[in-house]
Amino acid sequence: MRFIDPQRDAWRSLDGEDGPPVSINAAPNLLLDLAQWHAVRAHWPAATPVGLRLANEQDVEDVAGDLARIGLVALHFPKWTDGRAYSQARLLRGRYRFDGELRATGDVLVDMAPLLARTGFSTALLRADQSVDDAERALAFFRGHYQGDARGGKPLFALAPQAVQALTRAPVDDFVQVGASI
Repeated sequence: MRFIDPQRDAWRSLDGEDGPPVSINAAPNLLLDLAQWHAVRAHWPAATPVGLRLANEQDVEDVAGDLARIGLVALHFPKWTDGRAYSQARLLRGRYRFDGELRATGDVLVDMAPLLARTGFSTALLRADQSVDDAERALAFFRGHYQGDARGGKPLFALAPQAVQALTRAPVDDFVQVGASI
């Protein structure tokens, strides 16, 4: 998982001080909301990368037919306690086989990083008060999981014995020390 620096992000939204624009001209790396995408998708050039922002109450089924044309889907967490975007991510990766960038936005905390990765997010834009270093450490907390996940990882019981041993060889002290640092 990669963490996005908002100052260096190549994707940009069209919202401005006066709200969304009346007309949209196709340009690379535009991040559109669902209404904007529906307004331009019929004439959007196939070779021009486009991103789509989905609120967590929007159905991913509504864009399933367009996913091959979309390079980025940004899913919004309005509060860190609202997990509907996890379900959207799992559907996009599992059911619809979306293989583009899947980004978590909004109230994204360090503590969410492991579950974001397991449900299929490839990038995250952390809340401004969160540390990228802490988020990267949080991703290393769990070396294996009993259940499979959207990344295609097999559950622990389905791994070869050598793979399970490699996961469990790491000293428990490493886990405790890393956890204490956050």
